[in-house]
Amino acid sequence: GQFATPTDLAIEILHYAQTLIPDSEPIRFLDPAFGTGAFYSALLRAFSTNQIERAWGFEVDQCYGENAIKFWADDLLKLNLADFTKATPPLEDNKKFNLVICNPPYVRHHHIDSDDKPRLRKLVQSYTNYRLNGLAGLYTYFMLLSQIWMSPNGLAGWLVPSEFLDVNYGKEVKRFLLKHVTLLQIHRFNPKQSQFDDALVSSVVVWFKNSPPKQDHHIKFSYGGQLLAPEESTVVAAEKLTPNEKWTKLPLIGFRSKPHKNIEKKIKLSELFTIKRGIATGANKFFILTPEQVSQFKLPEECLKPILPSPRYLDQFEIEADEYGLPKIRKLLFLLDCKLPESVVEQYYPSVWRYLQLGVEQGIHQRYLSQHRSPWYAQEVRPPAPILCTYMGRVNLTKENPFRFIMNKSRATAPNVYLLMYPKPALDLQLKNNPDLLRLIWQEIRQISPIDLISEGRIYGGGLHKIEPNELANAAIRDVVGIDDFKDGLQLSMF
Repeated sequence: GQFATPTDLAIEILHYAQTLIPDSEPIRFLDPAFGTGAFYSALLRAFSTNQIERAWGFEVDQCYGENAIKFWADDLLKLNLADFTKATPPLEDNKKFNLVICNPPYVRHHHIDSDDKPRLRKLVQSYTNYRLNGLAGLYTYFMLLSQIWMSPNGLAGWLVPSEFLDVNYGKEVKRFLLKHVTLLQIHRFNPKQSQFDDALVSSVVVWFKNSPPKQDHHIKFSYGGQLLAPEESTVVAAEKLTPNEKWTKLPLIGFRSKPHKNIEKKIKLSELFTIKRGIATGANKFFILTPEQVSQFKLPEECLKPILPSPRYLDQFEIEADEYGLPKIRKLLFLLDCKLPESVVEQYYPSVWRYLQLGVEQGIHQRYLSQHRSPWYAQEVRPPAPILCTYMGRVNLTKENPFRFIMNKSRATAPNVYLLMYPKPALDLQLKNNPDLLRLIWQEIRQISPIDLISEGRIYGGGLHKIEPNELANAAIRDVVGIDDFKDGLQLSMF
C-alpha cells in the first residue's frame, strides 16, 4: 500500500494549507503515514520554522522509518516507528495537532489482516460512532481515526483515492465528512494526469476542519489543474449533499434535478433488464479456446459454448449469427463448460478428461474461482444476452463514450469484460409479441449521453472508466415501451 507522494504535489498541498492557516497561529503538524517525509519537507518550505511548534510522524515500515530518522536527525521532528492505528492519541487539546497532512496507505479491504479489520472497525466506531463498511480500504480508517488527534478547529488534508466518493463503502466516510467535521473542499485531480507513476488510481485531496458543521455551511468541489488554480470549481450547500450520491459528479456534471412534469417520461434500465457481469472463468487461457485448439484437443461440441472475444476484437455494434447460431465475427472463440462429474467425463468424454488433466497439472483446479465451483471446470450460468455493454473503456479524440452497447443475435455468451442485459419477464413477454421492440430499445440505450453513463460509473487513474451492473441499471432511456401499460397488462394476464 505504499505509494510515495511526488515532491511537487506535496509542496502544492502544503502551500494550499498555508492559505488556510493564519501566519500568527503556531503549527503542530502530524503525518500519520510519514514515509521518507515528503510532506514534512514541504512543510519546512511552506511555513517558517518559527511558526512550527511541533512536528510528529508515524511510520510502520522500519526500512523507511529508520532512514527518515537519520535524514531528519537535526530537525524538530519526532518520528515514531509505530502503527498509527495502534497509537494512543493525546488527551489534552494543547498536545493535539492543528495540521494533519497525509497520504495514507492504499491497502484494499481483502489485503487487511483478518484479525486487524475487526479491531480497526471497532476503534473507529468507539472514537466517531461511525461503523465503516467491511469493504473499506485502509486509508478510510486513517482518515476517520485522525480526528481524535486533532485540536478543535484543526485542519486536515488527505491525499486519497477518489473511489470512496462513488462506492457503497464510502457512504459512511461521506456521512462522517458531512456530519462529524466541517468539510471544506474536495479537489479531484484529472484522472488522465495520474499523480502517481506506480498506481492507477484517481486521486483527490480532502480538506476538513475539526469542528461541527454550521447550519448554512457550503463546500467547495474543484477539478483538474492545481489546488490553487483548478480547471473547474463549484460551491454546494452541505444540506444538498447526501452520502448516497456519487460526489465525483461535482463540479463537472452536478446532481440531476427532478424532471418537470411536462418533460418526456424516462424509464430506468433496472425496470427493463436484469444486468449481470459476464463469465469469470479464473483462467481464460485454459477455458477459452480457438477453433484450432478445439480441433487439436478433439473437444466435443457438447462441452463447448461460443463466447465473444474482448471488445478490442469486436468492431461491430450488431452481432449477426450464422445458421448454427455462431457469431459472425473475426475472432471466433469457444468456452469449455461441462457440468458432468469427473467420473462421467473420464468414461464418456476421454478427450475432455485428458484436457482437464492439463489444467490439473497447471494447478488451475486449485485457483480461487475453480475451488468455488462444482465441478471445478463448470462455468457460471450466463445464457446469451440480447444486449451487451462493454464494462470499461476510455475517452479519446475519436470516441467520447467509453462504453458500447452491442446487440447480440447469436447464441454466444460473453466474458466478464461485458455486462449482460437480460429482459425482465414483463419486457420478455412484450418482445415475444413484438420482436422489433428490442431494436427500438437498443437504439434508445445507445442514445444515453456519455456524461450520464460516466456519472453513473467510476473513473480510475489514466482516464479508465468502469461501470458495474447496478450502476448501469440506474441509467435511464426515453420510455418507448410504455412501462406502466405493459406492467398492467402482465398483471392482468397472471390472473
